[in-house]
Amino acid sequence: MVPIDLSGKIALVTGVGDNEGFAWFIAKTLQAAGCRLIFACHPRVYTIVESILTREQDAESRILPYGAGMLHVEKLVACDVRFDTMQDVDEQTRNDRRYQRFGDYSIQGLIDLISREYGALDILIHSVAFSPEIRKIQLETSRQAYLTALSVSAYSLTGLLQRAWPLMKDRPDGASAVALTYLGGERVVPHYGGGMSAAKAALQIDARQLAQNLGKYNIRVNLISAGPYASRAARAIGDINQMIEYAAQRSPLPRAIRPEEVAHAVLFLCSPLASAITGQILYVDCGYNVMGV
Repeated sequence: MVPIDLSGKIALVTGVGDNEGFAWFIAKTLQAAGCRLIFACHPRVYTIVESILTREQDAESRILPYGAGMLHVEKLVACDVRFDTMQDVDEQTRNDRRYQRFGDYSIQGLIDLISREYGALDILIHSVAFSPEIRKIQLETSRQAYLTALSVSAYSLTGLLQRAWPLMKDRPDGASAVALTYLGGERVVPHYGGGMSAAKAALQIDARQLAQNLGKYNIRVNLISAGPYASRAARAIGDINQMIEYAAQRSPLPRAIRPEEVAHAVLFLCSPLASAITGQILYVDCGYNVMGV
């Protein structure tokens, strides 16, 4: 047996919004391997995540795999990845009461906090995606929604690594960034509109560029392309259950994926077992991506 031991490594998991999405399962699997966890979530869902981390009715969802105990998050930080610094925040957001309880909810504020309190970062998980017009086809997508999708879903990886790389530079065993993408960034997927396909395509080439930029610092950047999964966020797409059934019927492994399988793939990419892997897309989709029909 080859164990994966990430004891003491510091992992930032962005995009946590509930206990159903990939980010949640990834976080639990990383901690089961020994990671210390920092969660970054959107200011509007901060209270929801805070509640899930403490209330009894969600206790079962906090059980770690492999009998490793219960989920423990050391820091829960509000971060809106639209903003690199607080100087970028628009007036409407500044006046939003849901934001005003937080002092600095920019990417810079998040990284500054990690720098002050931890001094280093070993793992960065990018699990952020959003389009206000996800249900619209490309032909009907507005310019503003398109640019929002690219800013939140793609550029945020660059924004995070631009500020985090000094904390990740030359860490023991190297550091790892893993982002989540989707086949819709390479092929036309009905119901996946509002600029999200363009955002995932951008994320994929950005990740490869960043892998080249950061390799000299022993920082690896990879992507997981997961099959369709009915997380709370994905249900906003529309016919997500139809998408899951369609893929399952046509995949070499004729079934839907499980979120734990995505988490296991992320764990591998963050471990020393993947020390020579960077700039890659690992498909965790039961093989659906290889099919022509």
